[in-house]
Amino acid sequence: MYTKQFEIRWSDIDANRHLANSAYLNFMSHTRMAFLMENGFTLLKMGEYNIGPVIFHEHIHYFKEAFQGQPITVSLEVSGLSENAAFFRFEHNFYNHKGENLAYCEILGAWMDLKARKITQMPDELKKLVESFPKASNFTILAKEDTRKHGRLPKNIKM
Repeated sequence: MYTKQFEIRWSDIDANRHLANSAYLNFMSHTRMAFLMENGFTLLKMGEYNIGPVIFHEHIHYFKEAFQGQPITVSLEVSGLSENAAFFRFEHNFYNHKGENLAYCEILGAWMDLKARKITQMPDELKKLVESFPKASNFTILAKEDTRKHGRLPKNIKM
C-alpha cells in the first residue's frame, strides 16, 4: 500500500472547521500523482505519449472528522485495471494520527488521448509500468461494463 502524509492547513477546512470535501479530493489527487511519479509514470512520460488521466467517478464515504493542524495519512491501492490498461480503479483511505480510518474513496478512471479526446489503450512501454504497479488484495481485471457500476463501500472497510 502506498501512503502519503499531509498536515491539514487553514485553507483545507470549511465553515464547520473540519476538513472540506474539496480538500479530500486534492489530497487524493496529490497522492495519486506522487504514486504515479514514484513508479516511473511521470508527467514527462505522459507527455511523450500525449495521454492524461480522466476520472469517471469518485465515491467518498466519510466516517470521522479531521481537523486543522492534525496530520493525516492518505493511502492508495490499485484495485483494478483493464486488460489493455485503459481503465483503472484506485482506492484511497484517510487515517488520522491514531490510525483511525476517517474516510474511504473509490476512484474509477481511464487514460485519454489528449489529441483525439478519447479513451485510449496504453502504449506498450506505459502498459508495462502500469502492470507492474503493486496491487490491492481485492484486485480485479476491469471490463468496460465495470465503468458503468456505482461504487459501494467494500465489506472489508471498518468505520
